[in-house]
Amino acid sequence: MWSRILALVLKEFITLLKEGKSRAVLIVPPLIQLLVFGYAATYDLKHVPYAVYNEDPGPGGRRLVAMLRGSSSFDEVATVTSIDQVAPLVDSRKVLLVLHVDSRFSRDLLAGRPARVQVIVDGRNSNTALIAVGYLRNIVAGFNRAWSDERGLPAPPAALETRAWFNPNLESRWFFLPGIIGILTLLVTMVITAMSVAREREQGTFDQLLVTPMRPVEILLGKALPGFIIGILEATAITLIAVLWFGIPLLGSLAALYLGLALFLLSAVGIGLMISALAVTQQQGLLGAFLFMVPAVILSGFATPIANMPAAIRLITLLDPLRYFLVVLRELFLEGTPVTALVHQLWPMALIGLASMTLAGWLFRHRMY
Repeated sequence: MWSRILALVLKEFITLLKEGKSRAVLIVPPLIQLLVFGYAATYDLKHVPYAVYNEDPGPGGRRLVAMLRGSSSFDEVATVTSIDQVAPLVDSRKVLLVLHVDSRFSRDLLAGRPARVQVIVDGRNSNTALIAVGYLRNIVAGFNRAWSDERGLPAPPAALETRAWFNPNLESRWFFLPGIIGILTLLVTMVITAMSVAREREQGTFDQLLVTPMRPVEILLGKALPGFIIGILEATAITLIAVLWFGIPLLGSLAALYLGLALFLLSAVGIGLMISALAVTQQQGLLGAFLFMVPAVILSGFATPIANMPAAIRLITLLDPLRYFLVVLRELFLEGTPVTALVHQLWPMALIGLASMTLAGWLFRHRMY
């Protein structure tokens, strides 16, 4: 039995790797996507363009503007001398925000009165605007602390001190890249397995499989193992790049990581073989894989929290293996969670994998006879 399965596995690998284009598809696209996501998929803002309209000739206004200029997150692109110049700068997207310091700013500070600073921000991209305003709030808070300490003024009655656990610098790349490992592994595995049987039908070799002594379960295993092995290799390569190149910490054990990966690939391969058993051509198999991929990524919690989704949609996410694997990845990378605390994420992937492989086997028998 195993010799026949091994022969089919070798045949699948030869078919996948005999052409340069096929080999390139397995290596180049995931690598490019990893680099693109690693550098582009981030909520961190750098070099935010801004303008200053400083009407205050006193020390307070000058110092606040100097602190903003000294920040690595902001780039001053214009100095405004009239309120009429503000609207054209924002409308033309030359600046994201304008800092307006009132002429009474220093006088109010020296007199112990509340001193206000106005920020005019381009809200067309609300997420970017909120992040930029948050950065500016931190600068103003630092100005307030320095001003009070230098003049012996009483501190505010309450002060918020923030300490971020698991991601001390709050780098969004640490959040995104572990999820990218799951998405790219799912993408490669799904494409390979979804086209495996469809390729046989399209090339006219599926009938030859039917007349071999191999049973349907042996054909199923022979088609599943190449995708499983390639998925392991892809995930290993992407993990190494994430850790060694991008500096993402991997605090959990490798054994827990590969256990979660194996259960996740069991689900991915099972779903891919279900699609492949139904597809007649490779194009249908490829479209079926992407038809599953898009909602799987959206419903996984990769970019938007599952808790914010409607109740009916949250129920659908329970069928998405990527949802559980993303939790496993992020907890292993950033928290170092032991495998015993991940059981509630592992058993649903095992259940989805067994159900999908069972259904794929039934479809194989149904399509063969």
